[in-house]
Amino acid sequence: MRRPDQSPVLELATVLALSILVTTSAFAGKFDLKRITPVPDNEPIPAMDFFRPLLLSQPQLNPSGTHIAALITVAEDQHQLLVFELKTQKMETLGGIGDKDIYYVKWLNDQRLIFNLAAKKRSGLGLLAAEVGQLDRAYPLVQYYGTSVIAIPPKNRLRPLVWNRYDFETGQDGGVAVINTDIKTGKVANLGVAGGNWSDLMDVRDNNEKHIVDRFPVASGGLTYWNLADREGKLAYSFTANKGELAMQQLVEGQWKKCPVDLDHIDVQGCGDAPGQLVVVGPRQEGKPRALQLMDAATGQLGDVLLQDQAYDFDGWLYRSPVTQEILGAIFERNGPRVAWFNEDYKNLQKIIDGFFPGLVARIYGSNEAGNLFLVATFSDRQPSIYYWVDLEKHTVGLIKNSAPWIDPKRMQSMNIVKFKTRDGRHLDAYLTLPAGASKTNPPPLVVMPHGGPWVRDTWGFDSHAQFLASRGYAVLQPNYRGSTGYNWMFPEEDEWDFRKMHDDVTDATKSIIASGLIDGGRIAIVGGSFGGYLAISGVVNEPALYRCAVTIAGVFDYEMQIQSEKYDQYELPYYGRMIRKLGDPKKNPEKFAAISPGRHVDKIRVPVFVAGGKEDRTVEIQQSKRLISDLEKYHVPYEKLIVSEEGHGMAHLDNEVELYTRIEAFLAKNLLPKQ
Repeated sequence: MRRPDQSPVLELATVLALSILVTTSAFAGKFDLKRITPVPDNEPIPAMDFFRPLLLSQPQLNPSGTHIAALITVAEDQHQLLVFELKTQKMETLGGIGDKDIYYVKWLNDQRLIFNLAAKKRSGLGLLAAEVGQLDRAYPLVQYYGTSVIAIPPKNRLRPLVWNRYDFETGQDGGVAVINTDIKTGKVANLGVAGGNWSDLMDVRDNNEKHIVDRFPVASGGLTYWNLADREGKLAYSFTANKGELAMQQLVEGQWKKCPVDLDHIDVQGCGDAPGQLVVVGPRQEGKPRALQLMDAATGQLGDVLLQDQAYDFDGWLYRSPVTQEILGAIFERNGPRVAWFNEDYKNLQKIIDGFFPGLVARIYGSNEAGNLFLVATFSDRQPSIYYWVDLEKHTVGLIKNSAPWIDPKRMQSMNIVKFKTRDGRHLDAYLTLPAGASKTNPPPLVVMPHGGPWVRDTWGFDSHAQFLASRGYAVLQPNYRGSTGYNWMFPEEDEWDFRKMHDDVTDATKSIIASGLIDGGRIAIVGGSFGGYLAISGVVNEPALYRCAVTIAGVFDYEMQIQSEKYDQYELPYYGRMIRKLGDPKKNPEKFAAISPGRHVDKIRVPVFVAGGKEDRTVEIQQSKRLISDLEKYHVPYEKLIVSEEGHGMAHLDNEVELYTRIEAFLAKNLLPKQ
């Protein structure tokens, strides 16, 4: 094969760059987004470069491999649809007007796509369809229902299975349906940047029914939080929550039948290759990580193990054939990214691709149905994703697009995998990014940055927040604490909801790095968002001598208050019952909730705090942050704040994200000065 820089077909990257330059040249915003190259080596990297939306994401081939569809970013941070024909290099784009974005796209066949639209960076506004060559004639399918695509049946691709999860008028589950994408409403969505009116989409609610081919009953016995199709793309399973109890039901002859599966101990990953078969992460085994294995849905009986790591519970997803939906492999995380192929052809293909991109993670992203043209994403801890096509018949490779060409990998820093020991004797992973010039003789200040969730994990790869802080001279520690995915087998089951022990793990990780001598132990900050924001405030409440300051973004500080806010939505969302079951009732356990709610102990905080949040946050009410600010004032704790309108759980708009981290940069610089 030719090397990527020797390929004769590199025009897509060039055309995309020109398109983005043309689109942004007239933009009169506060950022200079015309530049898509790195700044010179002798200039500091602007904060904007770390938080700019990727130029291209979600690339995918149509079934025959003649066209690539992807999401592209134009203007300040608007996400549009791109369709590119490989042979003719013809390009089409489609985008919404104002603060509207396309955030999901999928090929139905070689000529037709469906895609979702969002307003103000919040999903669920509408599902639309469009034809290649006529993107500007996109037509609406379903609006006002928070519609998501469950499956595209391989044998009937123009009849996708969708879940209308939330009727904006009634608040009720709109159910699962098969929709007919052939029927056009007569209303053209007219989303083009050059003109049109968004209301053309929004006034066609009465046309929703025209697209319905088949409806399915909503599963009874609780609130539905997930629907799953079988390998043929037919609705097969529904997952419900009732008073914190999770249940799985199987659709049998048009009726829902409860399955004998304990979802507290089984995590369903998807359907299997055989009818009635599921792929699950199995239950805990004494001294062994949880395995990826098969299960019979009707009986709950476990079957063959597909994959079992020696040190981590399975945490990943399945890769399927684009033609048959047969399971070909699994992509997963442990201390770093991994892939396991169950198909010999794909094992051999992965070896070829790995050899072609030495020093990078090379992930097969998709292919055409013939299996001779593949999309590949490459990345590392210092490089965001770069997308390539690989033609196995012609033995050629071509660049599609560098998703962040303004990032120079040579100026980024390595993410080091380190281990730390918890106070109960377990060894967990953390990631340490050191700034340029750091050494034991020149130890930098440290920013501890615990992840949110808490039931996710930090992973090895390019992290824009860590790289931004490292570029400003800080070491960054990202500890994976108990509750982070991959570690549940190590700890008692109750530890999955033991927030104080999670705090202790972050403390132990921090002290472990101090002991290494790699950082300045007298200049440490803790920064986090969501549950990480909770851990930041917990850190400065419970470890007053460890940190010099804290930053919290959209955090929870009082869990009784959080449970009460979830109670208001208990008939629409499943979280209230789950929290009562797992955390307990605040009225019955006041001491426990006092202990895990750092917002009740602001009087113990002795260091400055920065508080940020969005006024439209539906995950954690902004009142949590406002009450924290009020108490910081009450106890004369120095603080700064950034409360932003029209933002939800975190900052989704580029200008707000850049303002937030510019403010954080100044806050850290002021509070982590060397001691005199």
